[in-house]
Amino acid sequence: MAKRIFDYQNGDEVKLAMLVKGADVRMAKSGKKFIAFTFQDPSGHITAKFWDATEDDIQQFKPGEVVLVTGKRELYQNNPQIKLYNLRLATQEEGNDPAAYMERAPETAADMGEELNSFIFEITNANWNRIVRQLLADHRQAFLTYPAAKSNHHAFAGGLAFHTLSILRLAKGVAAQYKSVNKSLLFAGAILHDLGKTMELTGPTATEYTVEGNLIGHIVLVDEEIVAAAKQLKIDVHGEDMVLLRHMILSHHGLLEYGSPVRPQLLEAQILHDLDELDASVNMMTTVYQHVAPGTFSERLFGMDNRRFYRPTNGQTYPDPR
Repeated sequence: MAKRIFDYQNGDEVKLAMLVKGADVRMAKSGKKFIAFTFQDPSGHITAKFWDATEDDIQQFKPGEVVLVTGKRELYQNNPQIKLYNLRLATQEEGNDPAAYMERAPETAADMGEELNSFIFEITNANWNRIVRQLLADHRQAFLTYPAAKSNHHAFAGGLAFHTLSILRLAKGVAAQYKSVNKSLLFAGAILHDLGKTMELTGPTATEYTVEGNLIGHIVLVDEEIVAAAKQLKIDVHGEDMVLLRHMILSHHGLLEYGSPVRPQLLEAQILHDLDELDASVNMMTTVYQHVAPGTFSERLFGMDNRRFYRPTNGQTYPDPR
């Protein structure tokens, strides 16, 4: 089997074809441009810096291209990176199909779609059920194949659906434990809470933010979709059902400084926020544990307040969350 990114250890010489996941052009103190790369293959992703980049380099090494990287794996501020010796586009013989280098959800789109349908059947409120069905029909292909983020949690093909299903599975247990929870509202909110990412992001390959994603954001984008769907289905958008559903989406980031126009003011909205945070945190931590030796600390996780996490020596395993 061909080597992958995380088959290499710190200090190893690296020669490997990888997908350019991100290529941010920045300015060094010298006034010269450099490219801050994120490379990926199915084992994960790693960063590298390409110094003194020319305009031709910037145009050639774009996100979505497969490149042959020669360099050395090393640590920088406790984070793994590649010190680049040479970089060029990969040939067909070396493997230049971007799809072969993508990280993917551990479940197929077909299986996730089927399980998603089973949760929709449990939404007994007719208005919420109709809205969910309409919006999923409008965005189904993207919903089942897009990542949940550009980086941090569930940032892989199918990550959006996988993250949503993880929340739904947790929500089912919460609703069984606490009989006061409106299961229909919780399930409807869980399904729709990140649907706007099908408009906020460009897709699973070399994921970037769209203009709408940068200027409006997925929370407002999906709220607009809910309102439009309600009008199309002749549902009173000002009725309590619709106000409650919209509140679930508008409040799911929890805090105003994290992008929510309002904070959760419903039991189900608070639960959705808590489950969203839980699933994202577990995914980030179990992902980083894949590349941490027992008895050592992880790299700093930006999405976890730049904390490092210790992997115990008790023999516990952490299956790949993808």
